Amino acid sequence: MKMSRVAAVGTVAASAVLVLSAPAFAHVSVSPEGQAAKGGYATVNFKVPNEMDDASTNKLEVSFPTDHPLASVMTQPVPGWKVEVTKTKLAKPLEMHGEKIDEAVSKVTWTADGKGIRPGTFQKFPLSLGQLPEDADELVFKAVQTYDNKDVVRWIEPQKKGQEEPEHPAPALPLTAATEGHGAAADPASDDKGAKTESASADSSDSSDTTARVLGIVGIVVGAAGVAFGVLAGRRRVTG
Repeated sequence: MKMSRVAAVGTVAASAVLVLSAPAFAHVSVSPEGQAAKGGYATVNFKVPNEMDDASTNKLEVSFPTDHPLASVMTQPVPGWKVEVTKTKLAKPLEMHGEKIDEAVSKVTWTADGKGIRPGTFQKFPLSLGQLPEDADELVFKAVQTYDNKDVVRWIEPQKKGQEEPEHPAPALPLTAATEGHGAAADPASDDKGAKTESASADSSDSSDTTARVLGIVGIVVGAAGVAFGVLAGRRRVTG
């Protein structure tokens, strides 16, 4: 009897451990490629898992924070999905690279034009964001996940410090302190322009080097011809 009771208690305890250690359901999240430094630009991925066994995710809507508007949001093509970027007028214009920006991205929507995210799989949706705020430790987005059976899951609950994770947490992007080489990173579009300028300078330099070499060779040839002419002229005088 005692052994049976001990075994029963052990079984219950083991079951409790399994329940407590069971992983929480996956949810829509956002993470940077590398770091997302304050005041800089970053490439981030919104990871969307499919939590259903009999339906596929066919739409994702990500709303951007209004307290820290982002003027630059660039999308990357995702096979099987079309993307729409929604912008909103700002009550207070932003200043970026010496220019005033009076609108910012308020929402990005991906819609499947194929089979979407099937059960047991996930999909990443990349974005380039900037300029990241310097006075915040994280950016909180609100995501709405729609399935092809019309079910909708709203990942919009903020995580509060010292409290358990909510049932449907909103994706949060942690921001790191700006360091040398980060934080003041240039706009990706500006990087492209800089690369083109640098390439043009390199081409100009190569052209100048080539010209100098050609002129040098021509000078050598002309000099050699002059020496030869002088020698021939001297011989003629001696002969005469």
